[in-house]
Amino acid sequence: MTQSPAPSARVLTAFGASEAPVPLPGGQGSAWRSGPLVLKPAASEPETVWRAGVLHHLPGAHGFRVARPVPAADGGWAAHGWEAWRLTGGSADPHRADDVIRAGEAFHAALSDLPRPRFLTVREDPWSRADRLAWQETDEVSDFPLLKPLLAARGRVEAPAQIVHGDLLGTVLFEPGLPPAITDWQPYWRPAAWASAIVAVDALCWSAADVALLERWSHLPDWRQLLVRALIFRIATHESLDEAAESEYRPVVDLVLAAG
Repeated sequence: MTQSPAPSARVLTAFGASEAPVPLPGGQGSAWRSGPLVLKPAASEPETVWRAGVLHHLPGAHGFRVARPVPAADGGWAAHGWEAWRLTGGSADPHRADDVIRAGEAFHAALSDLPRPRFLTVREDPWSRADRLAWQETDEVSDFPLLKPLLAARGRVEAPAQIVHGDLLGTVLFEPGLPPAITDWQPYWRPAAWASAIVAVDALCWSAADVALLERWSHLPDWRQLLVRALIFRIATHESLDEAAESEYRPVVDLVLAAG
């Protein structure tokens, strides 16, 4: 992943950052650390402002902690196309999928009363398009052969939608003695268990998780259907699907389809 350009001097000044920025690993290669702050480009100012407002006012809760936003000197949550967050201690561990799911459940319970934000309707990026494909909200089609049986396997989902985090496995941070930290929130309007299904799919595809992970969370509502949609979502974000990626997805696709 190529690192994005560093924040400019005026961005650092706007957020009161006094140390030279250092690139942070992981994610999409866009985050920089300056002392106790993490700075990232704000891809969508309405989304940045909404997310920061929610997390600024979110009370402490059992089972998770969150990265808190930092306002700019003018009081806004974005400045010169950037946003800032307090550095949160801990490290991601993709082999702790069960703990990630539990942290996500606690986080989603705290968000369950939020209304659907308007920016989701107009957001355009590969992940949003893949999400709409998974949920039959677009006429677009994919020519990936691996997707065809998954698209055909979609059925009814009864669980209600709410605001969720759509990329938990690599963004939940663990620190001894502290609850897991929710960071880099990617908001979607879907059933809460869909976020858990994405964690399970990611862990099976990329972190050598035991297949028993699926059984441990099979009590969640619409579990098999949400796994189907999680796989469509992940696969459809690719511009092309090379042999290596397909070999990672295919066993999990076969496993989920066989459970129908």
